[in-house]
Amino acid sequence: MLDIEQANKTAVKRMMAARPILKGVAPARDVIPGMRENLILHAGPPITWERASGPMRGALIGALIFEGLAEDEKGAEALITSGEIELAPCHEHNSVGPMAGATSASMMVYVVENTTHGNMAYSNLNEGYGKVLRYGAYSEEVIAKLRWMNDVMGPILNDALAASDGGLDIRALLAESLHMGDEGHNRNKAGSIIFTTKLAPYIAQVCEDRDVTAEIIRFLGENALSVLNPVMAACKAMADAGHGVEGSTIMSVMARNGTDLGIRVSGLGDRWFTGPVGQPAGLYFPGFTADDASGDIGDSTITETAGIGAFAMAAAPAIVTFVSGTPQDALNATLEMYEITEAEHTHFTIPQLDFRGTPTGCDIRKVVELGITPRINTGIAHKDAGVGQVGAGLVRPPMSVFEEALFAYAERYLS
Repeated sequence: MLDIEQANKTAVKRMMAARPILKGVAPARDVIPGMRENLILHAGPPITWERASGPMRGALIGALIFEGLAEDEKGAEALITSGEIELAPCHEHNSVGPMAGATSASMMVYVVENTTHGNMAYSNLNEGYGKVLRYGAYSEEVIAKLRWMNDVMGPILNDALAASDGGLDIRALLAESLHMGDEGHNRNKAGSIIFTTKLAPYIAQVCEDRDVTAEIIRFLGENALSVLNPVMAACKAMADAGHGVEGSTIMSVMARNGTDLGIRVSGLGDRWFTGPVGQPAGLYFPGFTADDASGDIGDSTITETAGIGAFAMAAAPAIVTFVSGTPQDALNATLEMYEITEAEHTHFTIPQLDFRGTPTGCDIRKVVELGITPRINTGIAHKDAGVGQVGAGLVRPPMSVFEEALFAYAERYLS
């Protein structure tokens, strides 16, 4: 007999028991399952070139230029439309990528192992702010920075992690950063400081060039998003641990590609349920308005899926200065998410709520029954490739994806 409640308890218990450890940094082709030279991974559910948003197209172009497979925009587009280059979601290859999420074969990626259950997850390296590939930029300076990250910083980070005692515990890092004002998605200032502080001694130990050592530590320390990418891989490892539980209605993936938002459900295999992305409401940088914004984009909603991000906004009242609102709004956001989740996280707690665990394990039944969709904290990309970030705000997925998933669940288990 089907026991949905027990299935959901099992799925969420596995998510919370997962212990993601950052083990190393390696070329995507060497570690990501199914990665090959003619494959570019992207954020969100499956997308074609014809339907891709501006930032997504720009990132795909930049990835091909980075790989040396194309010299310019025209050559990259010709390769993709000819069918010589394949596109696939990061999530279908145990990986995640912020914003456009473009990951190509030779790019260095973080390697995270869930040591509790043995599953792996991967994410590319964070470029920092400004004109960057994840926002669709592919100028010479963008490609030059990527090459430095790949050829210089990446190998040294891998050596530093190898020199550490077993890698870096991202679950413990997140638990600490939540107590220091982060929420793990849009606000990662504390986490990035912890990340840099823990790595710095090992970087100094393995790198003989003092100038390079200083450059890498400075790059990590000055980027308030340095830790976001390993955090995303850690959240992917945690969420995947709760995926594939027969009969479970817990959401195990939520991701956007700038055109569509897609979710996956633990008990419904690898099927995507998709709908149109929303337009974030928030604060725009000087000179930009909502008319400049692309649709919501990125795999970073894996943080909300794992019980942090907007679900943990109460821990980060200062985030409202970036995404709009008041500290009370941040508190209310978290309180609302308790209504649609299965459990309170055993490792991620919120001081402002007397150390109550963060709301974890979004149940598609509760979403549809209560009419409450998950909250998402997000950066806002310009609708045109190459401009970059133009703001940050809040957005919600379309209710239709949860309704479609629930119908599919009923057909599979209840008919």
